[in-house]
Amino acid sequence: MTPSSGNPKIVIRTPLGDVRVEIFKEKAPITSENFLRYVDDKLYDGTSFFRTVTMGNQPNSEVKIEVVQGGTVPRDRAYPSTYPPIEHETTERTGLRHVDGAVSMARMEPGSATSSFFICIGDQPELDFGGRRNLDGKGFAAFGMVVEGMDVVRAIQRQPHEGQRLMPPVEISSISRVN
Repeated sequence: MTPSSGNPKIVIRTPLGDVRVEIFKEKAPITSENFLRYVDDKLYDGTSFFRTVTMGNQPNSEVKIEVVQGGTVPRDRAYPSTYPPIEHETTERTGLRHVDGAVSMARMEPGSATSSFFICIGDQPELDFGGRRNLDGKGFAAFGMVVEGMDVVRAIQRQPHEGQRLMPPVEISSISRVN
């Protein structure tokens, strides 16, 4: 995923520092538009990074990954998803991959993604189309790339947690466009 000056850029502000992300709107238009709609409507402001997945906290998974997940908690009544789920844009379709710093939409089943997103720590090919992390093999919908602040993402991953739940969650004070 090569940065381009024409792509939208956003900044995620947290108490641990800022994370700057480039959005690949042309390659993943459905997922990007959905994410940017939540950004523009300020619906991520006051949410959090609530989940950390490390090599050591996935005892029942054969396929290990490393990510931090944020935005609205799936099925959280305090932060309900405002917009309906979106069509699943596979990495096979977009050509994007779950590499170190990739930003992707969380989902349960294809077509169920709304507002929760995650950032990959290290390359995570098992999250791509054909990967083994999901039984359906459809992978997740990558749509962006951290261009600055992976040190902040790694610091979030190292915060205290119980299982995969960050305790306490790391606040996202705001997510906004920077261009």
